[in-house]
Parts: sequence; structure tokens; C-alpha cells
Amino acid sequence: MSSTFSGIEIGKRSLNTHQLGLTTIGHNISNASTEGYSRQRIKLETVEPLYRPQLNREEVPGQIGQGVQGASIERVRDELLEKRIVSEGNLTGYWRTRDSYLLQVDQIHQEPYDTSVRAMLDKFWNGWQELSLRPDGQPERQAVLRRGEALMDGINMRYSRLQQVRKMADEDVVGSVREVNGLLRDIKALNEEIVKSEALDDNPNDLYDRRDLLVNKLSDYLPVTVDNRDADEFQIHTGGLHLIQGKQASYLDTIPNPQNEGMHTIVWQSNGEEFHLTMGKLGALIELRDKDIRGEIQSLDDMTIAFADMVNSIHRAAWSANGSTGNDFFREYPLVDNLSGNYDSSGNGVLDSTYVYRLTGINALSAESQPGFAGTITLDGPDGQVNVPYYPMDTVQMIVDRINASPAELTARLNGEGRLELRAGIAANIGTPDFVIRHVEDSGQFLTGYAGLLGGSGPGAAYDWQQPDAVLALRPGGAAYSVAPLSHPSGWLRVNDDLLRDPARVASGLSDTGRIPPDGDNRAALGISQLRHQPVLSGLTPTFDDWFALAAADIGLKGEISAQSLESQKLVMEELEVLRQSISGVNMDEEFSEMIKFQHGYNAAARFVTVIDKMLDTIINRLGV
Repeated sequence: MSSTFSGIEIGKRSLNTHQLGLTTIGHNISNASTEGYSRQRIKLETVEPLYRPQLNREEVPGQIGQGVQGASIERVRDELLEKRIVSEGNLTGYWRTRDSYLLQVDQIHQEPYDTSVRAMLDKFWNGWQELSLRPDGQPERQAVLRRGEALMDGINMRYSRLQQVRKMADEDVVGSVREVNGLLRDIKALNEEIVKSEALDDNPNDLYDRRDLLVNKLSDYLPVTVDNRDADEFQIHTGGLHLIQGKQASYLDTIPNPQNEGMHTIVWQSNGEEFHLTMGKLGALIELRDKDIRGEIQSLDDMTIAFADMVNSIHRAAWSANGSTGNDFFREYPLVDNLSGNYDSSGNGVLDSTYVYRLTGINALSAESQPGFAGTITLDGPDGQVNVPYYPMDTVQMIVDRINASPAELTARLNGEGRLELRAGIAANIGTPDFVIRHVEDSGQFLTGYAGLLGGSGPGAAYDWQQPDAVLALRPGGAAYSVAPLSHPSGWLRVNDDLLRDPARVASGLSDTGRIPPDGDNRAALGISQLRHQPVLSGLTPTFDDWFALAAADIGLKGEISAQSLESQKLVMEELEVLRQSISGVNMDEEFSEMIKFQHGYNAAARFVTVIDKMLDTIINRLGV
């Protein structure tokens, strides 16, 4: 039978439940500005009735209600929306990082014209033009030297600034990996606390919010997916691999890579295997460091060494007014001391490869002449060997242009003497050295008997760098070569100190007899000044002037794309965040409305308890004998 005091119990439950509702609302209001907080709602349900049909009970009209109770306190969230936000987070981190670093690189290119490398190069060419007008003038020689020094200072400074940005990106990689590991540790610790609470059938909403906030921050660094279908194991994956699996976490590490100038490679801490990713902040940093900024440095190196080599080739063969010849205008430093270019690439003390920068044939060729035979030139490219065919009706210039248009990582040209010259370029793949000719082969006669570069046709007579003394494959009796320069020539190339000490050794004329040319010969100075208009670089940058224009345009376009993509991604994230706030955010008007509702409910419950108390007082104290 029902208790006389059941009304008091119903009232007490109502008071406790409405007080819990008010406490929940107060918690929401207090955390309205807390990052990652999701508003909470108490779920109310009726207490199970006193009697059930299957049990014996007294004769009453029906089930007697026992009041209200709080079933649970739950977060208001849209799980699909939250997963969408997590999936978009890595794009935001990717484009934000690219935009930030490309802006720095663009600022390096956008120098004031008067002090820019482009302006210094123009002054350098003009200095040689002035010397060609007065080939015996000493002031003109001084001007050429000083402008050469200023140009090299500008190139060295640009290299230094680019290298600083690349180093900054590498340090950012190391720091970001530490941040990722810290987030993983915090998520793992929260998982342990959440599992303990869930074991007691609780909803640790605040812990859920903190974990979701950490997952959102983690998604900024790398693409992640969340799987919480298993109540016992909250899982986070990246690229199909586990980062978090319940109480287990897989951490990352960074190790210096000697093949990448000591830049750090991201690996799994457990087994040391490389961790591959393409998006998120980490993906953007790797791409910027090893592709964009590295490419900028390589391009500057390529322009610098081509520029110095072209100037030196003319100046070395030229004569000065005091009879000096054979002098380089720029001081180049070879990568190896071995005259044959033999190098120990594996570091085991054995010479196992040949590092050669330039190969030059014996025979003087005419650009418009037709060799009259067919064959295939095989060179090395970023994805393996590159085949360049030639045909009987091709001119020498057509074959040269076809080599330069191919993906081979070298360039071809006819030098001032008309001899075919192959010059190594930059390497796309990390670990492959720049400015090293790797493979030259000809199935026909163009590079052999015609140009006088190789000693024979076919694979057996090919030049291949992966062996010592590879230069023995060159045509005997005059095929020339030069060993590879020290890496990053844009960082160290300087004007020859011998010329600075004695400006009279600056050459301006050429000799046809092997003796001092007559006074007024200006062919060397004029030849150097005309280099600015000659197609000496490969691909879409045929001249030195074109290189500066295209380099600035390329990085500017990359920056523009990054800025536009970042702005678009910000709009997407803002829309998602607005939608999230409309669902999970704390709305003060709504909270005040709920507070009034629970306040009235609490007052009504208190009034109900008061009425029951009076009834019981009447029964207990006023009835009797």
C-alpha cells in the first residue's frame, strides 16, 4: 500500500531535480566563453510507478506516479557536424601555413629595385658594355669589379634569407611534432579518465569537450579521422594508421636526414619508419621546406652557377691590356679535389662515383648544319632515363632545343667556339646531388663522331656517374669536362681576389693568334655584356633577365593561390562554427528561459511540499482522542 509520506518523497525528488536543472544552467552560463564547451541539458523522466501489473498490488484505480528524476545530463551536439569540422581542420592548417611562409619568400623577391639583385645584374651588364666601349680603360675595369662584388653580395644575401626561411620551416616541423605528441598524450590521459567515468554509467561531458577540443587542435597539424563507435575504445586515425586506440598512443619523432642537408624527417617513434603526410600544418611545412623553398634556393643556385660559368668561360679565354689571360672572373670552388671528379658518395672511404658539372665536345659545330643521321640520346631525369630522339633532317640547334625542352636535368648549348656543351642542372629528388651530370648515352653518332663528346655509341660506351673514372667514356683527344662545384654556389660565389688586387688583369679582348690582342679589341667585354640576352638556362627561363621575371611571378602566383585558398577555407570554417554554435553554443536568452522554467518548477515543488506538510501536521497533531 502507498505510504502516508509518499507526497513528501515526490516533492523532494522534484526539488532535487529542478535544483539539478538550475545547476546545469548555471554551469552553461559560467562556461559561455569557454573554448570548445558544449551546452548541456538535463534529461528528465518519470520515476517508475509503485506498482506493476505483473505484481500483486492493492486495489487502486491505476498506477500511482512517483514524481520526476534526472535521467542524465547530456551535451547538445551534432556528431556529423563535429566530424566535418575535424575533417576541414587540416585544410585550414595547410593553407594558413603556406600563406604565412610564401609571404616571407615573396618579400625576399620584392626588393626595392635600386638595391635588388636584378638591378645589380643590370649594372653588371652595363659595366661590361662600358668596358667594351673603352677596352683599355682602368676606371671601367674598377666599375666592373665593384659591380660584380655588389651583385655577388646581393645573391649571397638572397640565398642566406631563403636558407633562413627554410631553416625556420624545419624548426617549425620539429616544434609541431612536439605539439602533436603533447596533444596525443593529453587525449590518451583523457581517454583513461573517461573510461573510468563511463564504467560508473556517468556522462563525463566536460571531459568529452576537452577531448574534442584537443582533437580539433590535432586536426590542424595533420589529417585525422575519429572513430568512437566502440564505447571502450576511442580511436583516431591518420592515413589509415592508428594515432590513438583507447589507452594506446602512437607517437611521432624527428631525426636529421643527412641527404637533406640535415633537415628533419618525421618518423614513427616506435619503429623509426618515415611518416608520410601531405596535408595539415605538418604537410604544408614539409612541402614548403623540401619543394617550394628548396626549389627557390636550387633555382637561385642554377642561375648563379650558370651565370658565373658563362662569364668565366669567356673571361678565361680573353686577354687583358697587360697581357694577362687564363683568369676566372669569379672564383669557383670544386666539390671534389680529384681532377677526374671521382667522389666517395657512400662515405665508406672508397671512390665510387664521378661528380662532373660540364662536358664539352671536341668539334666546332654550326647551329644550322644538319648532321644527317638519326639516333636517340639518353639522359637522366627526375623519374629515370629520358630519351631524346634526333632525325636526319634536324639541325644542330633543333637537337639542342629538344634536349633543353626534355625533362632531363641538364642543359645543352653551343659555346663561343661552337662546341657542344652539356651542363648539369638542379636535381628534383632529395638525395640526388645538384650540378652533377648523371648519364649521357647516344645510340647514333651525334654525340660521338659528330660533336666529339663520347668515345662510342650505345650503352657500353655511355657516360654514367655511378662509377669512378666515368670521364674515360669521353672522346679521347680533347673532350673537356669540369668537376662539380661546391653545393649552393649562390651562398659562396665571389669575384676572383686576384682581379681585385690587380684590376688591370680584367680581360676585355680576344686573341686569334695566341698572343696579346691589338689595342682596342673589345670582343670579350662585348661577349660578356651580350650574355644577358642569350638563352643559357633551361625550361621556361632561357635568359638571365627572364629568370628574375619568372621567379618573382612564380612565387607571387603561389602566394596568391594560398591567400585565396586560405580565405575560402576561413569562410567554410566560419560557417561550420556558426552552425556549431547554433547547436552546441550557449545562448543566454535560451538559458534564461530554461532558468525561469526550472525556477518556477522549483517554487511549485516547494509549495507542494508545504501543502503536504500541513496535511501531515493535521493528521499527526490534530487528530486523536
